[in-house]
Amino acid sequence: MCKKSRCSWAGELPIYIEYHDKEWGRPVHDDNRLFEMLILEGMQAGLSWITVLKKRKAFREAFDNFDPKKVALYDEAKMQELLANTGIIRNRLKVAATVTNAKAFLEIQKKYGSFDKFIWAYVEHTPIRNHWEKMEQIPASTVLSDQISKDLKKLGFKFVGSTIVYAFMQAIGMVNDHVANCFIYQEMNG
Repeated sequence: MCKKSRCSWAGELPIYIEYHDKEWGRPVHDDNRLFEMLILEGMQAGLSWITVLKKRKAFREAFDNFDPKKVALYDEAKMQELLANTGIIRNRLKVAATVTNAKAFLEIQKKYGSFDKFIWAYVEHTPIRNHWEKMEQIPASTVLSDQISKDLKKLGFKFVGSTIVYAFMQAIGMVNDHVANCFIYQEMNG
């Protein structure tokens, strides 16, 4: 059986391979999933993605399956409960940002009908398809992620710097950064 060619970051760990093969770069239009990915990318700041992936199940349980309506209502007692939860990343600023971001997320839903409509409008509802030969060519941020970051910050979001936003764009398929020899690239551009 021939081994599939993947983006090198997927490595050999089953959790990474599954994330690469089934999620990363595939367009997401469900608002709760978009909220989840925005929060998880912010949680990753200063850490590795594997740390976040390994804690994802605990994050989902701790944050009411990333329902922004529920998260927006979290009070100080809930924050303390989250900060005591060893299953998640217990950074006070990141946990507080999740509540702040849930409120801002709900405002966008109210104004645009869905976060999906708002965020995907930046790419005219069509994924940007890059053609990278090597992982080293892939940028950490772009002019577009700079703009989205700036706009999200104006709307009250936290932990949405340009690098975090670009990782979010990659994760939800707004940009396809699978390298050209990756089987997913072939599948999505075939």
